Amino acid sequence: MNYNVRGENIEVTPAIRDYVEKKISKLERYFTEAPEAKVNVNLRFNQDKSSKVEVTIPLPNLVLRAEETNVDMYAGIDLISDKLERQIRKHKTKVNRKFREKGDFPVTFATSENTEAVDHDEDDLELVRTKRFDLKPMDSEEAILQMNLLGHSFYVFNNSETNRTNVVYKRKDGRYGLIETH
Repeated sequence: MNYNVRGENIEVTPAIRDYVEKKISKLERYFTEAPEAKVNVNLRFNQDKSSKVEVTIPLPNLVLRAEETNVDMYAGIDLISDKLERQIRKHKTKVNRKFREKGDFPVTFATSENTEAVDHDEDDLELVRTKRFDLKPMDSEEAILQMNLLGHSFYVFNNSETNRTNVVYKRKDGRYGLIETH
């Protein structure tokens, strides 16, 4: 994997870089070809002296991403490594199931002797509810109001200006985001 370790308000020391590379390189065992990993290490000194660590691993048709805020940056890196490993196992299980049904075998993921842990995650992928509704044409401001009225963290609507399906969502920082389709 190729690493791009970057710090905000912190100097990335060789010790930090080595620790990140050591932890993230453990994920390589899940792939037949090592993907390119972009590892961003951010440390912000707030009143609580917390640090934020973000890791992004772009793959064909999939982007693995995790972020963690922790007082101890090294603990945050450990937690991110665990989160990414869970994401990989879930995706690998999903891909393997689809390819078993079609009779092919996935090329991206390496085979593993430890299938018990992977099969255990299949329960997490169970679809438990389906909703159908008509998309109302509205602008993003009205969609935010509707989302807040319903008490949801996101809202799907038909954008009256572009006539395309959009999603507004509430961000962790309390502000709002918009996802537009092409």
